[in-house]
Amino acid sequence: MAASVPAGILIAAALFPAALVMCGFPAALKLERAFPTGQRVELSQLRARDMARHGRMLQSSSNGVVDFLVEGTYDPYIVGLYFTKVHLGNPPREFYVQIDTGSDVLWVSCSSCNGCPETSGLQIQLDFFDPRSSSTASLISCSDQRCSLGVQSSDAICSSQNNQCAYTFQYGDGSGTSGYYVSDFLHFDVILRGSVTTNSSAPIVFGCSTSQTGDLTKSDRAVDGIFGFGQQAMSVISQLSSQGVSPKVFSHCLRGDDAGGGILVFGEILEPNIVYSPLVPSQPHYNLNLQSIAVNGQILPIDPAVFATSSNQGTIIDSGTTLAYLAEEAYNPFVSAITNVVSQSLHPVLPKGNQCYLITSSVTDIFPQVSLNFAGGASLILRPQDYLLQQNSIGNSAVWCIGLQKVQGRGITILGDLVLKDKIFVYDLTGQRIGWANYDCSMSVNIEATMSAERSEYVNAGQLSDSSSVQSEPYKELVMSVIALLMHISLVVLFL
Repeated sequence: MAASVPAGILIAAALFPAALVMCGFPAALKLERAFPTGQRVELSQLRARDMARHGRMLQSSSNGVVDFLVEGTYDPYIVGLYFTKVHLGNPPREFYVQIDTGSDVLWVSCSSCNGCPETSGLQIQLDFFDPRSSSTASLISCSDQRCSLGVQSSDAICSSQNNQCAYTFQYGDGSGTSGYYVSDFLHFDVILRGSVTTNSSAPIVFGCSTSQTGDLTKSDRAVDGIFGFGQQAMSVISQLSSQGVSPKVFSHCLRGDDAGGGILVFGEILEPNIVYSPLVPSQPHYNLNLQSIAVNGQILPIDPAVFATSSNQGTIIDSGTTLAYLAEEAYNPFVSAITNVVSQSLHPVLPKGNQCYLITSSVTDIFPQVSLNFAGGASLILRPQDYLLQQNSIGNSAVWCIGLQKVQGRGITILGDLVLKDKIFVYDLTGQRIGWANYDCSMSVNIEATMSAERSEYVNAGQLSDSSSVQSEPYKELVMSVIALLMHISLVVLFL
């Protein structure tokens, strides 16, 4: 029904600024940032961190909203990461896992793990999962259909000796992990018709790591495991969707200012300016068809074949990458075009091989706008701060460097957080498309999640906190009126 606006609604809106949830999911997750003191790091170190991530590139309930609290930081000079907490087993135990859209599998360190870190520089308490201590845990055999799906996507392997479904992931920096798969319950908070329920759960398959090598053994940024947000069958998103627990779409909006944070939701963010580009079919990652790059409106002379998707090249959207990477054949024309535009005003410098510039004013006053043009007529517009990084200062001048890095010998382009920040991104796995729009990620967003042709559910989500809850049906009516007044839209809500 259409919402009416009762007297005193402006006061009510001021009293209830938290996210407004109606009739179910999706979840709005608060991304918090910590900014520990520390020195700036070289771009080479950031590249090394991203290379380790690239090696890995191998929600809600139909009855309520699944809400994960997201912690951590993205800052290239602190080399942070985003992580969340998951609760596994019975009784539930808490594990901190890194959020990674470049991989599929949720895995955590398990008891008797060789090389798994025991302490973390992130000031979190690490733990080890023990299937023997959970009353609901069971091992996954090779004959299990879920293991067969993992084998098809290269997320699982089988041993003929013990009939145990296992995995081995080798990463680009030489590190790796191996272990076996377990079935147990994932416990989560659900926001259901205005109140918070903490006893919800669903069975999932996840990895139990028994060995870690390389950087995974280091304690400075150690977490209990990795939470893969990929689209293959072994990902938690795919598992929950197949059970009818969540929609197969998620969105994020990462703040690029010093305050950090942002929004991560299970559902589709509704924003009029969002443009969509189709995912390249039959790819293990989030591949899009990049067709051209323009600087100041001028298309660069780059052979489109450079961006073509194949087994070892293409353009990937990866929120787990700090910087962004261009194939060599695209990188050189890009840097030349930028330098030509600013050559009258700036003096280029090349510290340690990086293309940098000495700047005494704002980069937005000097550097051009860049457009990445994708299939479907969707363009990703980059401001100077979306492709530049401030490295340090020399006297009264700031040193700004090209943040997009050259990939030599491989035709791969990876768009990481440097490019993705300050924009809504929607990963519509059902529709096989990705959408985006420039956005102030400190603002709230509207999300739609559709579980059937007859039913759509909406939420006006800002940043949910543990105390964000709607307490009654009258409050629901108030929520509808707030949205009608402040967002100037009509929401059709099915009262059950």
